[in-house]
Amino acid sequence: MARQLPVRQLRPVVLDFADTAPLRLSFTADLSVPVERVYTALAHEVEAWPSWFTAVTELRPTADGKGRDVRLRGGGFFDETVMAALPGERYAYRVDRTNAPGVRALLEDWHLAPSPAGGARVRWTMAVDGTPALRTVLRLGKPGLGISFRDAMRKLERRLRP
Repeated sequence: MARQLPVRQLRPVVLDFADTAPLRLSFTADLSVPVERVYTALAHEVEAWPSWFTAVTELRPTADGKGRDVRLRGGGFFDETVMAALPGERYAYRVDRTNAPGVRALLEDWHLAPSPAGGARVRWTMAVDGTPALRTVLRLGKPGLGISFRDAMRKLERRLRP
């Protein structure tokens, strides 16, 4: 029988945590679809995330869209609060509860802007406070997170193309 990881309440953070967190990992991709369409997929079509972001197995909105319940591959989960929902510009959420070990605070921030080619430029920032061991693992895992992000953006772009 698999051992259950303990569920922990994380420290609540505000939006500027994306700029002040002890560890910030950012990734950028240009998509050939309009900014507004990408925003809609991020903020309003949350139940479709597993079709393009393979780390996510289930995502459903909670609290009339002000929260999110996320299930991850490997049994992890996040209970989240949406912190910013600015159409065509920004979508951000913080993790309130998780079973991920070592995490003290976590905010994910998606910035959208027009790309030079006319589509959308997407920048995803994961802002984290955690134990030294977790920060080390995330720093070492940054290349893999980048690959996962780029793969997700390719899949999202294919999904959103007319």
